[in-house]
This record gives sequence, C-alpha cells and structure tokens, in this order.
Amino acid sequence: MTPGVPPIRLLYIDDDRGLSRLVQKELGRHGYEVTLAVDGDAGVAALDADDFDVCALDHYMPGRDGLDVLPDLLHRPAPPPVVYVTGAQEGRIAVAALRAGAADYVIKDVSEDFTALLRSALEDALLRRRLERENEQAQEEVRLARDRAEAMLREVNHRVGNSLQLVSTFMSLQLRHLVNEGARDALREAQARIEAVAHVHRRLYTSGDMETVDMQAYLDGLVDELSKSLAPGESSPRIALQAAPLRVSTDQAVSLGVVVTELVTNAVKYAYAPGQMGEIRVILVPDADGRRAILTVEDDGPGLGDGKPKGTGLGGKIITAMASGLRSAVEFDGAHKGVRAHLAFDL
Repeated sequence: MTPGVPPIRLLYIDDDRGLSRLVQKELGRHGYEVTLAVDGDAGVAALDADDFDVCALDHYMPGRDGLDVLPDLLHRPAPPPVVYVTGAQEGRIAVAALRAGAADYVIKDVSEDFTALLRSALEDALLRRRLERENEQAQEEVRLARDRAEAMLREVNHRVGNSLQLVSTFMSLQLRHLVNEGARDALREAQARIEAVAHVHRRLYTSGDMETVDMQAYLDGLVDELSKSLAPGESSPRIALQAAPLRVSTDQAVSLGVVVTELVTNAVKYAYAPGQMGEIRVILVPDADGRRAILTVEDDGPGLGDGKPKGTGLGGKIITAMASGLRSAVEFDGAHKGVRAHLAFDL
C-alpha cells in the first residue's frame, strides 16, 4: 500500500470462505481493504451500513443468487460499481448480469489468475466510474456556465430594452413641445424605429430562448404599438397582421421589425387620404419548401405612381440596409392595385 494513499474499499460477497480469504489476502497486498460477506443479504446489510468504492458479487450463493441480489446493490443513491463473478461455462449468466447493471464480470476459479483478473476488472470498473463522475462534473460545470451566460445576456437585453424605452419616452416628451408638424413626424418615425428594436429585446429577456424570437408574437406586439403611435384615430388606416408561428434569429428579428416599421409608416402616410379609412396588411408566411419565409406589407391605396416609394429617402435607405443584412432585397409588386412590398429571406 502506498503511504498517504487511502485504501480501496472492496465489498466481496461470496459464500466460499476459502476463496474469500484468498481474495482478501491477495488484494490486501495491492491497496485494497476487503470486507467479506457470506451471502447476498449480508452484502446488502454491509452496503447499507458502510460506504464502499467497489463490490464483487458471486452468482451461486445460498438463499438468493447474485442476479437476485444485484438490483438491491444498484438501486440506491450513487451505488458502487459491481463486478460479477461467474463460473467458466456461465456466459449467459454473465450477459444477464451486465444487462442488469454490473460493470464487468470475472470467471471464477481457485488459481492465482482469478485474483489478478478480479483486480484488473475492479480497477477498470473504478476507472470507468471515475471518468463518468468527471464527465458528469464537467457537464454540470458547462451547464452552470451556460446558465450564468444566459442570465447575463438576459440582464443585458433587459437593460438595453429599458434604455431604448427611456429614449422613446424622452422623444414622447419632446413631441409635446414641437409645433412644426414636419419635425413631429420625423420624431414619431424615429420613435417607431426605436420601438421596433426595443420589442426584440423585451421578447428576449422575457423568454427562455436567448437565440431566437417568435415572430408571430413579436409582430403582434409591434403592430399593436404601431397602431397606437402611427394610426391612433378611428379614421386612421387599420393595421392587420397575418403571421405564421416562425422562429428567427435575434438579428433577423431586428431587421424584419425595422423593415415592417418603415413600410407601415410609409403606408400610413401615403396610402390613404386624411380621414380615409383603409387597411394595411402585414403578412409573414413560410414558402412552399419551408426553407424561406416571405414578408409582405401591402395596402389598397393609389399605388406607387412613378414606381418609387414616396418620402424623404431615409426610410428607403434603412429598408435597403436591413434587407441587405437578411441577404435579400425588398421588391414591389407592380400588378397590385395599391403598394405591395415583398421581402423573402432564409430561415
């Protein structure tokens, strides 16, 4: 036994007293502290009373055989590995023991080879158990690290969302002090763009999924916000949503939210005359093969006229930039009565 190294505690369950004493003597020379049990019930009682690193269990014993005792050894919290001891012609029994949870088996005889083979099987079982525990510990550490990272990311998204909401609130306060209608419209559009991004962050820190966004729920909240900010009156256009339950990455969700905001803002401003009621439809559906999705924003107004969207051009630049991030581009359907914008992107 190596000085300073604790002995390996072995519970050896066998009714053969002579062989048991041989195992105790031989393995004691190799750093084992061997406790003997004369039958299965004595072995179970010993395991209940004390902790062992590993067990060896004989098959043929009075009262209960090893296959009957094995479940009682294993069905406990953190049981030690069990090496099964069988006769030379008992392959079927050995296989049954392995299927029942034994770590290994050894063929029993009275030669010195038996104790050497038994020690090798015990060491292998202990090594596998140690590796299993190290793997479980490593997986637990990875899980804890992932949970910490997700918690930190959730907190970051929460703080970003709150900051964006604060900026939006400042804009609302500023709107009350502006008399120039052009300035007010510009500030409302900027506020809507900020809200589109803030909605993504709110979805992230209130969801268990930090990597993807449910577009159906996200667009529902975004359209509701746009209706309140851009078309609040009864005579304003109605913004309707038809969205399939698709999940996209957070970057895609931000880009899509900004595109929807720009297209809806443009439709609210130019699709219908003041006081003229109408509908603006936001549609998100997968294509036929399910690999791509198609975003459509359409109205029933007078259309593009000269083929170019109206406005200052800033909204168009923003749409182009966001669509480029989706590896796509917005296309307008000239055959539609009003304005119909399509954006196809990979899922």
